[in-house]
Amino acid sequence: MPEDRPCPECHKWPPVLVAARSAVVLAPPADKLVHALKYGGWPDLATTLADRMIEASRHTLDLTEGSVIAPIPTTPGRLRTRGYDQARLLALGVVERAGGTLVDALERRPGGVSQVALHPRERRANVDGVFSIRPGAESLIGGKHLVLVDDVLTTGATASAAATALEKGGAASVRLLTFARSLPEIG
Repeated sequence: MPEDRPCPECHKWPPVLVAARSAVVLAPPADKLVHALKYGGWPDLATTLADRMIEASRHTLDLTEGSVIAPIPTTPGRLRTRGYDQARLLALGVVERAGGTLVDALERRPGGVSQVALHPRERRANVDGVFSIRPGAESLIGGKHLVLVDDVLTTGATASAAATALEKGGAASVRLLTFARSLPEIG
């Protein structure tokens, strides 16, 4: 799709979410890498995936020492089960290699079901209002242009909910950076 035309899902995103960039399409072998990071107990993969994310975003997201990088947090239950937050590890990898400041700006309400098997409409409802700003984070994000980091972009429902919370916390704009982009099912 030409760079000057929005993706079919983007028109549903809040205006504060101004851009999105993914390093790869969620197809083999990228799908196996994401699965290993999220469910296979391979947190060290985040470094390699972050390198690809930086390379893919070099000319479009303008990551610099002044960038404010915020991960989309996983649920508290998945954090306990997994032992780590994959989006935070990716964000940390981006900061370590491209510069910027990691800000854990968001909190995620417990509960909700996994987004994986949900229809797009159900995805939006599942994440509506689940994010809030961590106490004290407003001073770190107020008036800033943030880079929001996650592992996979599917419909943008999660990113939209997170970006909306960041806007309420004072962010000027939000750009999304993910390792993989899931393509819609055709048929």
